[in-house]
Amino acid sequence: METPDRACGGAIPPVSRTDAPAEGHVRIDDALSIPLAEISVRASRSSGPGGQHANVTASRVEASFDVLASAALNEAQRERLLARAGPRVVAIAQDERSQARNRELAVARLRERLARALEPVKPRRATRPTAASRERRLEAKRRASERKRERHPPDRP
Repeated sequence: METPDRACGGAIPPVSRTDAPAEGHVRIDDALSIPLAEISVRASRSSGPGGQHANVTASRVEASFDVLASAALNEAQRERLLARAGPRVVAIAQDERSQARNRELAVARLRERLARALEPVKPRRATRPTAASRERRLEAKRRASERKRERHPPDRP
């Protein structure tokens, strides 16, 4: 029995050889590879211009990944994805006329989103303002004060 997500064409082809370390997986980074079974794909009619062809073909593809249901993620990866991307990561492609090409594009975009969300945040190093930047700030404050002072009428003797 086919699931509704797979009714549009079965398994997702790998985007390229570098993205698929083993058949049926999408390589996210060096430490993570997600099975294609965890990525659901739906096809629908594309919006926008296209004439008769767009009215009869389901070439728009939506690839989604359920973060909470994934067995490929460890707890640290799951927490980072939930914090940065939410419980469901979605990528849509409707650039091409071909559903197969849009499927490849959607999976590639999903892979990029997941990789970007899994990148560790570089901690900020606290720095102090330089002497020149402090002087510029004070000079700007003096100019603003002078400009406002000039708006007042002069004092009468």
